[in-house]
Amino acid sequence: MRPDAPDATDHAPTVFIDATLFMGMHSTDDAVRTGAKAFFAGRLAAGDAGRVVMNWEQVGRCDDLVWGYERKIQDEYYPFMDVLHTDLAIDRVPYDEDDLRQAFTTPALEGLPTHERLLLAQVIGRGGELHTASPRLLRTTGLPVVPVGATAEPSFPAYLEDLYRRSLVLTVDSDTL
Repeated sequence: MRPDAPDATDHAPTVFIDATLFMGMHSTDDAVRTGAKAFFAGRLAAGDAGRVVMNWEQVGRCDDLVWGYERKIQDEYYPFMDVLHTDLAIDRVPYDEDDLRQAFTTPALEGLPTHERLLLAQVIGRGGELHTASPRLLRTTGLPVVPVGATAEPSFPAYLEDLYRRSLVLTVDSDTL
């Protein structure tokens, strides 16, 4: 068993997140936006019990998307992202050799883009589940993928809610997530 894989005493799978869920908080689709926000607000409120895993590539995919916007929008967006990444219990992890091997030998991952194959190999190898807003992944079956749930919009703690409201100058089309 891998050292970071859950053992028999674990009750819930490791929760992985991807860039689509994180950027989903800025979706033009209100159901995606509020569902993604509810996921993160709930995890933040749970403290260490709300811990999630996000791999380095997915963090970079968020940055890559944001860097495509003009500087003024980036300056309004990044304070929110920076504070949430600091305050939320996120384990940021790299891929390892087992992830790479599994990504290209697991039949269920065939046909997916490389970045999704790698991510899902990591999730599967660690006995996890991926919470996502990816339209492509949500159309797949038989993979450990959990959709963002539509919900009434929650609030972050006041210090973060203000930053979130300001960050909404950046919006993304859900179909591009």
